[in-house]
Order: sequence, then structure tokens, then C-alpha cells
Amino acid sequence: MRLNRTLLSTVLVVLALVVQVSVLARLQLPGAVPDLLLLTVLALAFVYGPVSGSLIGFGAGLLADLAPPADHAAGRYALVLCVIGYLAGLARPENGQLKSAFAPMAVVVAAAIGSTLMYAGVGALVGDTAARHVGLFSLLLTAAIYDLLLAPFVVPLIMALARRTENDPVSEAAGGGSDVAAGWLASGTGLRIGNQRGGLRVKAARSRAARAGRIKGVKRL
Repeated sequence: MRLNRTLLSTVLVVLALVVQVSVLARLQLPGAVPDLLLLTVLALAFVYGPVSGSLIGFGAGLLADLAPPADHAAGRYALVLCVIGYLAGLARPENGQLKSAFAPMAVVVAAAIGSTLMYAGVGALVGDTAARHVGLFSLLLTAAIYDLLLAPFVVPLIMALARRTENDPVSEAAGGGSDVAAGWLASGTGLRIGNQRGGLRVKAARSRAARAGRIKGVKRL
């Protein structure tokens, strides 16, 4: 990934994890905890694409696995967010800009349900049956509702920041200059204006010379 992508993704992921652990997890909401980290990965994947989305998801999940008070095997949530980031990147809007709120909200719901199922499935493979005691259906329902309510305040903001880091003023200026030059060459405006000005100057000089000759001729007569 580019340096600006890496820096922005790192800052946003760390900030999302801190807020999720220190604020959202302490709200004691029924069912699941609002997954701000998941929404951050989704928003970045919407702009950066599947490869960057999977890398960001893996890093974010691994950080969540190692951050206290983690009580599960390391790499479990990293695998989940890696897959979610890749799939969300495949659903990236054209030019990284949202044209409708329905598609990203549908992706958010699918990601909330899919990540919960994947997390519970991987836990079942390693012998973690906590999801059975809490109630899987309750986790799926509350995770989808919480993430859906939080998404309109998080996803557009992070996507706007990510799009801004994608804009390179130097390349844009160079691109704009080449476009203008190409337009001039294609239309021939500059050359035509120059030829027209040169022709007008020549015509003006000839007219002045003709007028002077006429005046001299009149005086001679």
C-alpha cells in the first residue's frame, strides 16, 4: 500500500479500536458490542479496493486479537476481518464515491452478520462455545442493528478522508496541465489565435502604408 494509505489506515484503526474498547464495550448494551473496527475496515475497503481492504482487515483484526482484554486465540478476528475487507473491496463503488445509501448499508448488514457467523464458526473449531451460551440469533440481530445505526456516522466520514489521501495535488496539476495542452493542440486554438493576430498586424501595417501612400499621392497632386 502507499504510505499515505498506510498512515491513515493505521491511525483510523487504532482510534476505532480505542473507542470500541474504552467506550462502546462499556455501554453494556444487550447482545453484541457495536463494531466500530468493522465499519472502519469496510469504509477503507470501499475506497482502496479488495487487496488493501484485506490487508487493513488483517492488521485491524490482529490488533484487536492482541489488545486487552482479549480472551480468545490470536489471529481469530484477524482472519474474519481479512475476509470481510476483501469482500467489501470487491463491492467498492465506482471511483470510491457512494451514489446510493442502500448498497453500502446492505454491505454493512451482511458484514455484521457474516463476521459474527465467521467468528463463532472459527471459535467452534478451536473449542470456544461462548456464542452458544449467549445466543447466536441474539448476537446476529443486535450486531446488525448496532452497526447499521452507527454506519451513517462513520462510513461516509472515513471514506471522505480516504478519498482525500488518494488525491495527489502534483499529479493532478500535471494531469490538468497536460489536458489543457492536449486541448490546445487538438483544437489548435493557440496557433489560430497567433495566426489571426499576426494576420491582423500585417493587414494593419499594409493599410497604414496604403493610407500614407494615398496621402503622399494626394499631396503630390
